[in-house]
Amino acid sequence: MCASEMPLRYGINPHQKPARAHVSKGALPFKVLNGAPGYINLMDLLNAWPLVKELTEATGLPAAASFKHVSPAGAAIAAPMSSEVAKASFADDVELSPLATAYARARGADRMSSFGDAIALSAPCDVATAKFIRREVSDCVIAPGYEPGALEILAAKSGGRYLVMEMDPEYAPGEIETRDIFGVTLEQPRNNYKVTEEMLANIVTLRKDIPSEAKRDMIVATIALKYTQSNSVCFAYDGQVIGLGAGQQSRVHCVRLAGAKADMWHLRQHPEILGLEFDEKAGRAERNNAIDQILTDTLADPFAGDNWKGIFAEAPKRLSAEEKQSFLANRRGVSLSSDAFFPFRDSIDRAAESGVEYILEPGGSTRDDLVIEAADECGMVMAFSGVRLFHH
Repeated sequence: MCASEMPLRYGINPHQKPARAHVSKGALPFKVLNGAPGYINLMDLLNAWPLVKELTEATGLPAAASFKHVSPAGAAIAAPMSSEVAKASFADDVELSPLATAYARARGADRMSSFGDAIALSAPCDVATAKFIRREVSDCVIAPGYEPGALEILAAKSGGRYLVMEMDPEYAPGEIETRDIFGVTLEQPRNNYKVTEEMLANIVTLRKDIPSEAKRDMIVATIALKYTQSNSVCFAYDGQVIGLGAGQQSRVHCVRLAGAKADMWHLRQHPEILGLEFDEKAGRAERNNAIDQILTDTLADPFAGDNWKGIFAEAPKRLSAEEKQSFLANRRGVSLSSDAFFPFRDSIDRAAESGVEYILEPGGSTRDDLVIEAADECGMVMAFSGVRLFHH
């Protein structure tokens, strides 16, 4: 039986003590199986859990999310991975269950941001998923249950301090939510809007065809946005988030950030990157950071001279701008969802550079006609959902 109150290590910052989690009625909907939660752990996990729950409800497949600072770094359903995606996600050397595949995809969306993540799993954690999590730098996990072997593996992580939480899958929060800001209590109905394919019905572009895979990806992107700090734009492909621009004050900055992450996700599958040979002593985080440095455009070569030693088996080759552009040039089929309307065509033009072909946005801008015109020029399919999905 869960208690109605739980002490926390501290609040958002270590000097904010004491801190606690509590409910006014009934018991807390989760229990701690290992470790001790902090305020930020719960903020991440209690945003990540409904995200994966909704993904599974919408698709019928196991889902996982990798959360950092109250926004998903990645989210995915258990779609099969190609050998290239598996290797780029550091998941090509283990056997993966469907749930483990979902987390490998979620983690692989943005491995830089996922360092030290909070993990949410929509299904009971199996041994394969626990073994994959064990290899990664992560802070905590929440799931509706754990196989005995899986719990044993996770409880031993981080010197026995790894936070493992079990969520009541039947829990439903109240219809009204409140928040205190600077001593003032705000109140509103909870955002219970259900993301479904009905949101795609109002197609406003000349092109009308949306294949089933793109519809799935638009749903994945939109559910991810529902739990992402606004402003936000999400790129999705092959059943997973591949780029998410969160918490930006400008819509086009959201698109630029999401597009840059999506570009990086694709470039990690470049044959030169997949063929890199690492020093056997280099850890997973070091390897991941090195790939990011190789793919990031800077004037200085981060691995000039002997700087590559201890990370690579031999000096790595950096891809030129022309090589990267050539590799990315033929991308198509990427889906994009936006939590609010696009006020200018600049976001559409930038999205096209990253292979976006399908867009879902609320519509309602005074410049909708110009945004639709831009989508038509780019050969895109755009639907207006009529629903804004800000999350703060």
